[in-house]
Amino acid sequence: MSGHSKWATIKHKKGALDAKRGKIFTRLIKEITIAAKNGGGDPDGNPRLRTAILAAKAENMPADNIKRAVQRGTGELEGVNYEEITFEGYGPGGVAIIVDVLTDNRNRTVSEIRHAFSKNGGNLGSTGSVLHMFSKKGVVDIEKSGATEEQLMDIVLEHGGEDLRDEGDVWEIVTEPNAFEGVVNAVKAANIPVASSEVTMLASTYTKLEGQQANAMIRLLEALEDFDDTQNVYSNFDMSAEQMEQVAG
Repeated sequence: MSGHSKWATIKHKKGALDAKRGKIFTRLIKEITIAAKNGGGDPDGNPRLRTAILAAKAENMPADNIKRAVQRGTGELEGVNYEEITFEGYGPGGVAIIVDVLTDNRNRTVSEIRHAFSKNGGNLGSTGSVLHMFSKKGVVDIEKSGATEEQLMDIVLEHGGEDLRDEGDVWEIVTEPNAFEGVVNAVKAANIPVASSEVTMLASTYTKLEGQQANAMIRLLEALEDFDDTQNVYSNFDMSAEQMEQVAG
């Protein structure tokens, strides 16, 4: 299992720490707002908005919150004007990192992100320095106890999935972004519980970390994810699940 998947699983098991701080809803509302602003308020004709609403519903966000976020994006309600920025950089051991932010204060955000990198053994890179190492994919994780490999392979083949991977405790379905929603719906229609699902950035290669570099990498991830303007953090690190549990715990 890649470091990205292990980290996501550990955060999920810890009870989604961001949710306790109210950050999950804040990030989802920002994403819905910017998606509606850029592509219109009709999810049927706006794939990004449709994906954002799907993610919000998965976190049990009230329908009124979703509606207001869409209306702020379309201008029906007054809202904050967010700017999208993607940062690329390197972590300990040369690990590639991408950070997506939505901000109403570019200068503050650039300063905060640069500080988080430099304080935790990393540095910002130039535009395009690491983005080529990642591809946008849909990822659906299912606990091993929830379905058989044969059940899931049938869904992957019938609904345009790309791959089914054995990731230890979970099965991981990988899809192209445009097939993601159909695969998630097919899994749920088969009464198979979904542990987590998201459209994310998967790396083509991974960098193994151990010891102090592994510890520094987790600190850097936490610093970047704790920043209020951060929407997503992607990286190509890998480390043992035992070490990650120890550091994250």
